[in-house]
Amino acid sequence: MATMILTKTRKKRLEAGHPWIFKNEVERFEGEPEPGGIVAVTDHRGKFLASAYVNPASQMIGRVVSRGQLVRMDKAFFLERFRTCLEVRERFVDDPRYCRIAYGEADFLPGLTVDRFGDTLVVQIVTLGMDRARDSIVEALVELFAPRTIYERSDVGIRALEGLEERTGTLYGEAPSGPIVIRENGLEIEVDVVSGQKTGYFFDQRENRAAIRPLMTGWGRRSGIAVRELTDADGATRSAPVNANGKEVTFPYWDGATVLECFSHTGSFTLHACKYGAKKVTCLDISEHAILAARRNVERNGFSERVEFVVANAFDYLREQAKGLEERAARAKAGEAGAKVDTSKPIAAGAGRSWDVVILDPPAFAKNRGAVEGACRGYKDINLHGMKLVNEGGYLVTASCSYHVRPDVFLETIHAAADDAGKALRLVEFRGAGKDHPQLLGVDEGNYLKFAIFEVRSR
Repeated sequence: MATMILTKTRKKRLEAGHPWIFKNEVERFEGEPEPGGIVAVTDHRGKFLASAYVNPASQMIGRVVSRGQLVRMDKAFFLERFRTCLEVRERFVDDPRYCRIAYGEADFLPGLTVDRFGDTLVVQIVTLGMDRARDSIVEALVELFAPRTIYERSDVGIRALEGLEERTGTLYGEAPSGPIVIRENGLEIEVDVVSGQKTGYFFDQRENRAAIRPLMTGWGRRSGIAVRELTDADGATRSAPVNANGKEVTFPYWDGATVLECFSHTGSFTLHACKYGAKKVTCLDISEHAILAARRNVERNGFSERVEFVVANAFDYLREQAKGLEERAARAKAGEAGAKVDTSKPIAAGAGRSWDVVILDPPAFAKNRGAVEGACRGYKDINLHGMKLVNEGGYLVTASCSYHVRPDVFLETIHAAADDAGKALRLVEFRGAGKDHPQLLGVDEGNYLKFAIFEVRSR
């Protein structure tokens, strides 16, 4: 087995726990490294540091798979790693039948992701070392999980950096014949593992979706509804909601929030909003295919009467609604001042709406460091207009999955948007990815998801 000897002047990231080795950190090899194979890694003095698989054609030449001596990544190796992965999920995830089972570097399996959708496993492989071990990976997964299907979704551009072509297809068992139904927080959700985004579903937001629960009720008083004691014809008393006119309110979700979810994908936040008591939800995505999937999920869970669907560009929709609100406010102010109101130019149909809760969960805007500035402009735009649409004292729920936009930069961007919008934001909660997406301390690359809940008030 070849040995990779690192330079004397490099930063000691490897000793601090980071699993990546770049070409400029390597002084030389002793022996001939096999592309995708395991090498021993030592410092310049010959002190053993780790075992890593290598790809001499990549700028990231090595990825650590063990801090001990390792000869090969065979079935036994993967069985041991997957058992450890499963133990962690069984401890921390409510239903480990539906979660991310293996999360790359954080599970000491760099370049490999495995998502579990009941008896279907979806594998994503992005490195040469893991690509060479595909058969052993499948054998270990079959033995440990006994799945009906293992499907590969290695259709990601990052494989090109490793000299690999994109791949998809069935690795074991039956080919997927349609959407798979999973359960999350008591909801049923369709997942398309063949053509859905990434591996078919975003498990990383599971706990964050549940975190919106406190926002979904407590809004009835704004409509003048209060719970009062009523006396029936037979003299019996009971508590019931009553409106400002003294009439009993029979709509069961009278206390619920009005909610706008943008970038809805398959409507996961919409489903949780309805489950937790929302009165009315607007579910928006630019993809008609995604909205069709969201509609099926809403129907499956019995929420159809409370959800409206919009196919639109979220940037345009938010801007249009905010412009409509501003025009209505300007006309009202002019009317109060006794000035003549120009109504010759109509407000766009449907524009000028507002909601108690606005949810923004966009795709990654920054794919690399060079895209950060443009990404921040995008985040500022949607959040600025989104918070304008939140009713006074309501909530903005906003997220970013762009790793290159660091948490402090994301919060600074939201703050700048609030300044421009004339809003005061109060941070209620700030979260990351779920417990099936652990993060290695010192490996900042795993800290990609930012999720925040803000109370929104006017200044």
